[in-house]
Amino acid sequence: MTVKEQETCAALMSLCADLGSELPQAVRLQRLVDVLRTQFGCGAVALLRLEEERLRPMAVTGLVSDTLGRRFVVGQHPRLAAILARHEVTCFEHDSTLPDPYDGLLDTLVGEPLPVHDCMGTALHIEGRPWGVLTLDALATGTFGRTARRCLAQALPMIESVIRVARLEQELRTLRMGAAGQGDGGAALASLERGGSAELEIVGESPALKRLLHELGIVATSELPVLLLGETGVGKELFARLLHHQSPRHKHPLVHVNCAALPESLAESELFGHVRGAFSGAVSDRPGRFEAAEGGTLFLDEVGELPLSVQAKLLRTLQNGEIQRLGADRPRRVNVRVIAATNRNLREQVASGAFRADLYHRLSVYPVPIPPLRERGTDVLLLAGRFLDFNRARLGLRSLRLSPDAQDALRRYRWPGNVRELEHVISRAALKALSRGADRNSIVTLEAGLLDLDALDAPAAGNASAPAPASAAAAPAGSTLRDAVDACQRQVITTTLDRHQGNWSQAARVLDVDASNLHKLARRLGLK
Repeated sequence: MTVKEQETCAALMSLCADLGSELPQAVRLQRLVDVLRTQFGCGAVALLRLEEERLRPMAVTGLVSDTLGRRFVVGQHPRLAAILARHEVTCFEHDSTLPDPYDGLLDTLVGEPLPVHDCMGTALHIEGRPWGVLTLDALATGTFGRTARRCLAQALPMIESVIRVARLEQELRTLRMGAAGQGDGGAALASLERGGSAELEIVGESPALKRLLHELGIVATSELPVLLLGETGVGKELFARLLHHQSPRHKHPLVHVNCAALPESLAESELFGHVRGAFSGAVSDRPGRFEAAEGGTLFLDEVGELPLSVQAKLLRTLQNGEIQRLGADRPRRVNVRVIAATNRNLREQVASGAFRADLYHRLSVYPVPIPPLRERGTDVLLLAGRFLDFNRARLGLRSLRLSPDAQDALRRYRWPGNVRELEHVISRAALKALSRGADRNSIVTLEAGLLDLDALDAPAAGNASAPAPASAAAAPAGSTLRDAVDACQRQVITTTLDRHQGNWSQAARVLDVDASNLHKLARRLGLK
């Protein structure tokens, strides 16, 4: 055994010494990649978990921070596909023509988008089944010679043992949560962490998100109505789908109803159905959304927008488990769980008479606040990584990354539109880069200026016009133009709300603005 091989074995044995103590999965796997990077003297190491046809980074070192949010579709990355297909160490020389998945993602002190030169990797198997891949990358040509390849091959059983222990610890932690009286919620969350539908994956590592996922895992197994609370763009629909997916009803339909898009005249028919002749144009019997969701879940998005007349019928359904089609003589039994969501303050709507108090208490048996993006710390970079990779594939780019200044700008921005706004910002910036001559075959770096976050943070003065006149004197003498505009908008919104007894939906219609934008503006102006 060479000196290099002895040093590598000694380093990995230090990881084995940790096996006697319980560590979080993320910590144990991070220690693994850190030790491998030091021992092999390379620029980056990544541990990726195979989930269906994608590889999800579980721990990385030497790569930009948004890498953990990216997902590498095996069919789009021939090097990763080649590593997965072999049962031995695979090495790619610096002159390989196969594109490297980490081009431009190496983390350097000067932030330059450097391409990768040498690459080495191996497939990982746990209990005889494919688990994922381990990759090592270097900028210096010849880093991974015969000795390095032999060292990695010899270390493979120990590496797989560390991963297996990390997985077993995670499962043991889940069982402990169940034994502590938390039902099957922990198991549901563990199932999500081990992988599942790509469409339901929640990206993030922040404590706020982990607490939310744990709470959802618990409530998912119950039959209680759930009220998802959160600002526009936090992903309420995604969390509703996650709740349904983890519930015993997951084999039955999940029916989504956007209450804000239901015309008042048709809302009752849409939800509860109608019989032939119930109204002009009703030429046949038609089931409503409740019947479509039989045995499953009905998701009432923007539930605060429901007309009062429909709220009364919805309350009766929640109380009795019955619906009555419009124009029908007899009720029908339904077996449906209701999940509702709103970005409104329903307590205020109850106080103003715009929402029934009894319905509010029925829907909010288990309220779940979803944290805004600004409270999720570095999750913004993980989510940005996901959207960067999506746009890279969609636009046919070799590599798409953020500059250090752009990363700082994302961290500082307050994100009033949350995850949805972040997605649009990244997509728009990628298109701008192409329109300004970026080469699709080069490493494309998005600078802070392309994100236009300063422009997004400016007040939308034209959105708060109103039929009632407002006095410019509302702003104190010596105010800036922005202060004066804010004061004018504040006065117009307050006057309109007073005129309509605090009904935000009516105020938005009168002011001719989108209801969600009005709430967003009101929060910025300190009215909510």
